[in-house]
Amino acid sequence: MGKTYNIATIPGDGTGPEVLREGIKVIDAVSKKIGFTVKYTSYDLGGERYLKTGEVLPDSTLDELRGYDAIYLGAIGHPDVKPGILEKGILLRTRFELDQYINLRPVKLYEGVETPLRNKGPDDIDFVVIRENTEGLYTGAGGFLKKGTKDEVAIQESINTRKGVERCIRFAFEYTRNRNKQKKLTLCAKTNVLTYASDLWARTFYEVAEEYPDVKTDYAHVDATCMWMVKNPEWFDVIVTDNLFGDIITDLGAIIQGGLGIAAGGNINPEGVSMFEPMGGSAPKYTGKNVINPLAAIMAGGMMLDFLGEKTGFIEIENAVKKALKNDIKSLDAGKMGYGTKEVGDLIVSYINR
Repeated sequence: MGKTYNIATIPGDGTGPEVLREGIKVIDAVSKKIGFTVKYTSYDLGGERYLKTGEVLPDSTLDELRGYDAIYLGAIGHPDVKPGILEKGILLRTRFELDQYINLRPVKLYEGVETPLRNKGPDDIDFVVIRENTEGLYTGAGGFLKKGTKDEVAIQESINTRKGVERCIRFAFEYTRNRNKQKKLTLCAKTNVLTYASDLWARTFYEVAEEYPDVKTDYAHVDATCMWMVKNPEWFDVIVTDNLFGDIITDLGAIIQGGLGIAAGGNINPEGVSMFEPMGGSAPKYTGKNVINPLAAIMAGGMMLDFLGEKTGFIEIENAVKKALKNDIKSLDAGKMGYGTKEVGDLIVSYINR
């Protein structure tokens, strides 16, 4: 008998519950095939709860989340809630307080998926971005002076600690070594302008690199990174970067791998509870129409299994997704897939069960 995993699910807003439902369906098919058990506990965090109760993420709920093996998220974002309330109150607070200090974003183009990059294919687009997830400009440090007047001043500070930078970089070196492809780690920063924060990143990067002689190192300014991701994505193996730059370049990565419909990510605490999610938003205009693409949520579920130690489960899911993309699914765009949301989930399960 295999292991039992206790997973907290947060369906969230808009189409989040729909895509998460298909992800759970696929995980259940894999667990039955391989022989492990997944138990789910759902939390009604999101816009509807906030509008009814004024609660975003109660302390008691956050304490409960600490006790799970992982968290599986659908989407956060409600059209009737001011932007920032849910994102900061749920997503950022969960990342910060559960110390999910790594954001892990594979950028991989699968056969059958179109990329906007001319003459590039699956052999060219296959790299990973490791983004520091709990520091930088996202800490909320700063404030206003004379807000609302003609003399208003807004200050937003980037907080970078040696501890936070080093543990992210060490994770990246270990990941690059274990990924065992090009074994090349690229630091993405802006040392020519952000001379304090980027200097800390660069010094730490090259100091840690001495402990990994088998890993090649490289450096690129963030603007150059964006350029090379478009022009020569095959140059990259693993990229490590700070919170803001990582947020930006992973969205660029999503587009070159075919769009947010396939982009999945993990918010990782290697020593604690991690959270896995599709990278797209809640897409409220598609809610309840059975047209949203669930593949990113399904792949996020695969990443979750991989993190939990069920590598075979991840491989089963990825192989099923590859087959569906190559043989069946016409587009990653909502309403253009040739299948409904539920039917895509059923299709992936059918490939797993063959």
